[in-house]
Amino acid sequence: MRQRVVRVALTAALVALVLLAVPLALAIRSSLYAGQRDALERAALAGAVRVNPDYTRGDPAELPAAAPHQLLGLYDPQPGLRAGTGPRGGDDAVRRALAGKVARSSSGGELVAAVPVSHAEQVIGVVRASSPVADVRGRVLVGWGALGGVCGVALTVAVLVARRQARALAAPLEDLSRHCRAVAEGDLTARAAPSTVAEIDQVARTHNDMLHSLSELLRHERDFSANASHQLRTPLTGLQLTLEAGLAQDDARSALQEALAATRRLHETVEEVLRLSHTAGLPRPGAPVRPVGQLLAQAEERWHGLFARDGRRLEFAAADVPKDARVPGGPVAEILGVLLDNARIHGRGTVRVTVRDLDDALAFDIADEGTVTGDGVRLFERGHSVGEAGAGIGLALARDLAVSLGGRLTLAHGAPTTTFTLLLPVSRERTGVQGDAGQSGA
Repeated sequence: MRQRVVRVALTAALVALVLLAVPLALAIRSSLYAGQRDALERAALAGAVRVNPDYTRGDPAELPAAAPHQLLGLYDPQPGLRAGTGPRGGDDAVRRALAGKVARSSSGGELVAAVPVSHAEQVIGVVRASSPVADVRGRVLVGWGALGGVCGVALTVAVLVARRQARALAAPLEDLSRHCRAVAEGDLTARAAPSTVAEIDQVARTHNDMLHSLSELLRHERDFSANASHQLRTPLTGLQLTLEAGLAQDDARSALQEALAATRRLHETVEEVLRLSHTAGLPRPGAPVRPVGQLLAQAEERWHGLFARDGRRLEFAAADVPKDARVPGGPVAEILGVLLDNARIHGRGTVRVTVRDLDDALAFDIADEGTVTGDGVRLFERGHSVGEAGAGIGLALARDLAVSLGGRLTLAHGAPTTTFTLLLPVSRERTGVQGDAGQSGA
């Protein structure tokens, strides 16, 4: 591209110089020749003024001194040279001047100007001035040489400017090409830098936006895979244990009922993870709602046995929550599941789930007797786990689910006990917003 820009600029400069230089060169030549003829005519006229008319009766004729490289002579009507220098016989210019008009000609390698000398309305002689054509040609060549030098300087400047402009145009495109090559090799963090060319900047911004969208899409795909793997691991293990226990019993009806309930929970988990991947963590009003009491009862039924097998207590307290308070059932159940599983694996002692009424919102406090050290904000970053055995996925997933509901999940305090607080906007039956139609989303 750089060579192409230089070639285009050089071609344009050459065309412009030819269009300007050729007429200018012709003008220089014409001007120098015309100037020399004018100078000869002035010299001849000055000589004609000084000629004494009595020269025709034998008096000496006086002519002014000729300029360097000029010949100045007086010719009588015959015509013959009477004074000064020049050809002995008059040439065509002298014969035409004898007719009473100023004559100019170019012959024999000379420029000639002849002026008639008049007396009593008669032409009594002619003053002829001449100079070699080579003198004028030399000055013309000098002028053309100066013009050529100016053209050479102009071409040099044009090439330098073209090369600089080519670098300015090609460098951003080469940088963009390198970034595209890096992306093709798998580096999705490569970003094109801004340049001084608006059009190239627009392409770079479009490239960066496209790459950002692609990175976000891939991140959502990875997050979905990690979230699904993390959230399905525990239910699948429970389902496997239930089915194995049912095989060991004569009456497998209860085991099948438990397995069916676990399958429904698996379905809800998959639906929530898919919904979260589609909404990309953005608020999503209108999710199916259910009463808070029903939600807590289902959570207690699901998690009480797991904590009991570990010799730990699980307590729920929601005495001050109005009966008409409703929250999105599936997402909140997943968030509570993540927090309870986190408390079971990484926490200690009794786990308490407390629900507080804040008028237009509900606060879910999940507390255990363990401690958490470190930055409470970084705790929710994907890949950062509370304990060494964690994958760093659960809390990040719970935070994204809370944000998708228009709420917020925070670490209220990490010592001497650990408490996570989930704040959620609440709908109530008496307001007419999202009524009993959401109860079917169990």
